[in-house]
Amino acid sequence: MKQLLEFIPLILFFAVYKLAGVREAAITLVIATILQMVILKWKYGKIEKQQIVMGCAVVVFGLLTAYFNEIKYLQWKVTIVYALFAIILLVGQFGFKIPLIQKLLGKEITLPHAVWNNLNLAWAIFFILCMLVNIYISQAFSEEVWVEFKSFGILAMTFVATIGTGLYIYRYLPKDKE
Repeated sequence: MKQLLEFIPLILFFAVYKLAGVREAAITLVIATILQMVILKWKYGKIEKQQIVMGCAVVVFGLLTAYFNEIKYLQWKVTIVYALFAIILLVGQFGFKIPLIQKLLGKEITLPHAVWNNLNLAWAIFFILCMLVNIYISQAFSEEVWVEFKSFGILAMTFVATIGTGLYIYRYLPKDKE
């Protein structure tokens, strides 16, 4: 349920963009994101830091997009947020010797420290890749192509990265003894 709730603003943004244009889609995205945060707080009692960062970025850049009727502000948001995530992961790992991915997932699974470091670095690289692909598509292609990429391309990239993570850590998970 929680994962589905996270995609509703994006789906609404895409649908409204196709029906009415960028300004209306940006306003819909901002409203849906604020409602999403309220529902997450009400239903789960807290909002994850990553969701707060994304929510604040959506509100700021979504309002700029709506005010100026220019998609470039949402395009910048994607670039800035992914750059921020990559920097945070890299600074945590190399500056503080803490793989932050372990802080996110370590409560649920136990892995060797080297595996956490590899995962942390892989996700930092993934965010950098998403940032670079976003810049390329936003500059080289039409607004419509970028909206479709933002709505479905990044989602597909994230799905592939998540599956890759699962395959990588599978060998390190405890096996049932039968």
